[in-house]
Amino acid sequence: MLRLKCIFLSLLLNLTFEGLVFAETIKVVTEELAPYNYTEKGVLTGFCTEIVQAILKEINIQGDFQSMPWARAYDIALKNENVLIYSIGRTPQREMQFKWVGPIAHANNYLFALASSHIKISQLADAKKYQIASVNADIREQFLESQGFSKGTNLQSSVKYQHNYEKLKLGRVDLWAMNDIAAYHLVRQAGDDPEKILTKAYKLQLDESRYFIAFSHKTSDKIVDRFNIGLENIKKNGILNLIKNKWALENINLIIN
Repeated sequence: MLRLKCIFLSLLLNLTFEGLVFAETIKVVTEELAPYNYTEKGVLTGFCTEIVQAILKEINIQGDFQSMPWARAYDIALKNENVLIYSIGRTPQREMQFKWVGPIAHANNYLFALASSHIKISQLADAKKYQIASVNADIREQFLESQGFSKGTNLQSSVKYQHNYEKLKLGRVDLWAMNDIAAYHLVRQAGDDPEKILTKAYKLQLDESRYFIAFSHKTSDKIVDRFNIGLENIKKNGILNLIKNKWALENINLIIN
């Protein structure tokens, strides 16, 4: 009888331990990139933020969210286990550095110019004679560096996307490397009409035009698998559709299949 009680107690402790593991808190890092992820009135929100929150709820894991400059978030996620980063572009350079969940959103990337500048670019090499606003360590800057562009020569790297639009308007740079949805959102937030003030001077031919969730390779495959299952579950149970519908009116191109 005593042996049976010990076995029962052992099973109970194991179940309790597993429950605590599944309900643990995971560090979540992101940046200010509206409308995907951004802070409004002190609260982190956005299309991709709501998807991550829905997955966390589905798999019973708490998220400790922090928004910070992209380069810092990227470095933290790259070097530490059990750190989730979003919204992140998936490139050959990053493929083996992270474990991936998604995709969760679209992102088409361009070199934007002011419409009044009449800049025309037929091939990427033509852009090397211009000053280009980029964000430190983001997907567009990394791509341009891989194509022979360099900081201090033709890339002016910043830590905030809105700074780059300001530099473009003031004529401090000629081009702005950005995805179209976030660019248009920033321009509207500044009180301008993106259709009138911006022109797509060149489309950046990145291998991937979608955003993902990612973990470093130090993160357990079991954690990553839980997140992939959680994403599939919110697709099946209709929660993802609710999030899509909420954000679709203003940002229809955010929608993923």
